[in-house]
Amino acid sequence: MTRTALVTGGSRGIGAAISKKLQDDGFKVAVTYAGNDEAAAAFSRETGIEAYKWNVADYDESAAGIAQVEADIGPIDVVVANAGITRDAPFHKMTPEQWHQVIDTNLTGVFNTVHPVWPGMRERKFGRVIVISSVNGQKGQFAQVNYAATKAGDLGIVKSLAQEGARAGITTNAVCPGYIATEMVMAVPEKVRESIISQIPAGRLGEPEEIARCVAFLASDDAQFINGSTISANGAQFFA
Repeated sequence: MTRTALVTGGSRGIGAAISKKLQDDGFKVAVTYAGNDEAAAAFSRETGIEAYKWNVADYDESAAGIAQVEADIGPIDVVVANAGITRDAPFHKMTPEQWHQVIDTNLTGVFNTVHPVWPGMRERKFGRVIVISSVNGQKGQFAQVNYAATKAGDLGIVKSLAQEGARAGITTNAVCPGYIATEMVMAVPEKVRESIISQIPAGRLGEPEEIARCVAFLASDDAQFINGSTISANGAQFFA
C-alpha cells in the first residue's frame, strides 16, 4: 500500500532532502512552503512533488491546506513537521515580535500541522508524526532563547503525543539535527563555519541526506515500536 507523506518547509534544505528520500522510498509526497515561490516551483519541476503554499503559524490556513492535500493525493499517513524560522538576538535585545514570530512558527506551527491530521490517523489506526527539533533545543544557544524554547517545546509535544497515540497505532518521534550543511549554514562567513565545526567531534557539518535517512526510518514499518524518542544527529556535539 502506498502511503502519503506531508513535509512542512519541504522544498528547501533539510526539508527537501526529507521529501526526496520519502519519495524514493515509495511515498506519495506533498510539501509546504511559506513564501519563496521561485524555489518551490524549481523543487516541483525537479521532483514532480506538488508544493502547497501556506503559513504553518496560522491554524485555519494549515487546516485548509491539509484538506486540499488530502483531496488531491489522499489521507496523510506521515506528517513531518519541519518548517521553522530563526530571529536571533541576545535576550536583552530580543523584541516581542522576534519572540512571537518564532514561537508561532516553530512551536504553534507543530500543533497547527499535526492537529488537523490526528483524527484521521486515529480513525485509520495508523500514523507517523516526526518533528524536526534541534540540538539547540537540547542544549540551548546564545542569542536563541526564542528558537531554543520552541525546539525544546517540540520535544514535549513528541513525548506527550506518543502516549496519546500509541494505542491508535500512531508513533510520534523527533529528530534533533546538529549543524547541517544547508544553504543557510553555508552562507555564513567561513571563519564562523570553522568555529562551528571546531565544536563538532566528527570534524564536519552534517549533510541534509543524513537527517532524511533518520526521518525515513522513523516513517517506516521497521520503526513501529519506537515512540516518543529523539534521534540526535549531531556528530557527537551533544549527548541528551
